[in-house]
Amino acid sequence: MNTTALERLRARVERHGPLCVGIDPHPDALPEGLPRDVRGVETLARGLLEIAIEEAAAIKVNLAFFEAFGSAGWAALERLRDATPGDLPFIADAKRGDIGTTAERYADALLGHLAADGVTVSPYLGADGVAPFVAYEDRIVYVLARTSNPSAGTLQDRLVGDAPLHEAVASWVAGAWPDPRVGLVVGATAPAELERLRQLVPATPFLVPGVGAQGGDMRAAARYCAAATAPGVVNVSRTIAAASDGADWQAAARRVAAEIGERLREAAGATLDRRA
Repeated sequence: MNTTALERLRARVERHGPLCVGIDPHPDALPEGLPRDVRGVETLARGLLEIAIEEAAAIKVNLAFFEAFGSAGWAALERLRDATPGDLPFIADAKRGDIGTTAERYADALLGHLAADGVTVSPYLGADGVAPFVAYEDRIVYVLARTSNPSAGTLQDRLVGDAPLHEAVASWVAGAWPDPRVGLVVGATAPAELERLRQLVPATPFLVPGVGAQGGDMRAAARYCAAATAPGVVNVSRTIAAASDGADWQAAARRVAAEIGERLREAAGATLDRRA
């Protein structure tokens, strides 16, 4: 097995393409037959993990859907992490960011205790809110730049000098951490900004959410996620998880994941190593 998170991600992308399976199981949207509680959330998460092992480069687990259940949710999250094979990168979608000492404890919780391979962080507090995560040398850090939610542009598109804030963030991250382990979150719902950011920071990898239920541009996501120095990934969550609300939910999710994975590979023009 490769020894670093980035090497493991690179190997998975070469084999499977850039699909990242998002795991954000809302109890109100679970398939029929699953209890609307932490047990149902864990069952769906485990089923999606099994699919990702076969079809994806990585998984991105949104911690909020586990943390909402308190200690029982954290226990389920820890079991999911323990069940994740060593070659499948586990990205903790936490969007953390705070002053230095607090950021250190967040990093220790997510990259130390949980042993996530990657994490999403907020740039709003500056370098001391990001650096403790980057200090974990064998991990991947994705800094929020241009997110996929509808109101993202309210702040992220505001001008800082002659450029929008999200471009200032991207340039700052690329300059402060010219390391292929440090990337950006850039939503597929803003394809023009996605293309522009790839031109602006060609060596910085992207984690691209927003494809599927949010209506993001799949072709742009696949084309621009990868950097000159590191692979990028395209996250798809609800479209896979909600492929069926019946008893066949896992089979339907597997079928949709395989279809999306193939479309992403085609859009990226990738030549993949599909060997076992």
